[in-house]
Amino acid sequence: MPQDLTYAKLLALAKANGDKSLIRICTEYLPISFSRRHGDPSRPWNYFTIDITDEQGHKKHNYEGNWRDIFQNWEALAYSFPGFIEGMITKFVNASTIDGYNPYRITREGIDWEIIEPDDPWSYIGYWGDHQVIYLQKLLEHSERHYPGQLKKMLTQKNFVYANVPYRIRDYASIKANPNDTIDFDQDLAKAIDKRCDAFGADGKMIWKGESLLESNFAEKLLVMALTKLYNFVPDGGIWLNTQRPEWNDANNALVGNGLSMVTLNYLRRFMVFAIDLFGELTEEGIELNTPVADLLADVHSIFTNAPVEFNPQSRQEFVDSLGQAGEKYRTAAYQFFTNETTTVEVEAIRQLFGSASVMAERAIANSKREDGLYHAYNLLSFDDEGAKISYLYEMLEGQVAALSSGLLTPEEAVNVLNALKGSSMYRSDQYSYMLYPDRVLKTFISKNTIPKEYSSNSKLFKVLVAKGDTRLVEADAQGDLHFAGGLRNAEDVKECLSELKENGLADLAEQDETLVLTAFEEVFNHVAFTGRSGTFY
Repeated sequence: MPQDLTYAKLLALAKANGDKSLIRICTEYLPISFSRRHGDPSRPWNYFTIDITDEQGHKKHNYEGNWRDIFQNWEALAYSFPGFIEGMITKFVNASTIDGYNPYRITREGIDWEIIEPDDPWSYIGYWGDHQVIYLQKLLEHSERHYPGQLKKMLTQKNFVYANVPYRIRDYASIKANPNDTIDFDQDLAKAIDKRCDAFGADGKMIWKGESLLESNFAEKLLVMALTKLYNFVPDGGIWLNTQRPEWNDANNALVGNGLSMVTLNYLRRFMVFAIDLFGELTEEGIELNTPVADLLADVHSIFTNAPVEFNPQSRQEFVDSLGQAGEKYRTAAYQFFTNETTTVEVEAIRQLFGSASVMAERAIANSKREDGLYHAYNLLSFDDEGAKISYLYEMLEGQVAALSSGLLTPEEAVNVLNALKGSSMYRSDQYSYMLYPDRVLKTFISKNTIPKEYSSNSKLFKVLVAKGDTRLVEADAQGDLHFAGGLRNAEDVKECLSELKENGLADLAEQDETLVLTAFEEVFNHVAFTGRSGTFY
């Protein structure tokens, strides 16, 4: 190649060569000299550097940052340099995983993920899957506006790959039993990836089948992303946040497990409407997919097509269970890196799936409208003997942004949302702007952990423990009010404490009052509705 050449010439040379890996690598190449690294210069605990030249003063081409930071920046960068939009999209989808999520960090050198470090109690793993939908969608829309027809050509091109993050999402029964703890770290796979990286560089972190990379077309990459969200859809609630990480707003980190995102559902609806038109432009009648993806598409399509119009807790649980089991079936095949079988799926079947799913999404969005004219951002999911139930949180600005961005609202409805925002507790008249959340009035430290009289006076167990001076479960203050012991962090600790009491001569009372105690504990702390620092930094 010549010393200097344009990006368009580089792509033309690669495509003329015909090698799929060469086309992928050249397409992904972005001559960026700096892109945001996660970290704020005002935070002394974060390492932050703007490093755009080497020791000799020569320009350095480099970028690194958390997934959301990179693609937030690239959305704007694409407007300045639309010629690189195909490369940005390619980099995006090739860094996404076979189970439908994205890695934690993306750099010029490839991808990176969080690992379990035995000596670091703060080390944690999980998928931040919510960033995929709207970040990718904005890039897709941008491409379609600048280069009509380019995406259509990409759909059937089989030069895309899958990231091989060594996380393994558990089976559906385990997710349902404990949605806060759903991912295992595959240490053996992590070691194998490190070894392959020594030989192949960044491509060592992709999925390999034998001596070559596992390939897919662009259509399959879009479908895996969308289907992963759809098999976590809860009617009238949103997308279930069950991969140990919150949404883009990580101040809501405590929503992991019990949280449902209407934010992602709004953006998913926008994507699906776009995808119906995109796939409709194809002249081909069918698209070749890896068979497990085709099977997942068929399973999810059937579940959505046969879903009831209205849901009660029982029918909602049956629907969620069916989707969860379809997702588990797919992941079982995905974690074996598929087989060598492919299935040709009719383009119309893909469009029908998105059509059925978008109708249900639109119904859920419409039902998420609050009495004050605003829209719910996040909801809560719980399972009991009656089925799957939805409960609601306070108003949040991002819920309104998502509803306005969904493409569903009419101009009149959009104006009504903006007017409702002006009348909400999030509005700051002095700044003519909005806060992310209302300025909440929180309980004082002492009053927060005070057991209501209706529980303290009706529990024989509480009275016996106070009389005996046993403070393992509750403590009494000088005014006679009862407080849960300070060492009890959650309901599991309370259950463990009750078990100890049962073994120490209080079996009958502990058994008799167990439901009352656990109900009182949840009412006092309301852990299920705790959002994280967004609800407590006041």
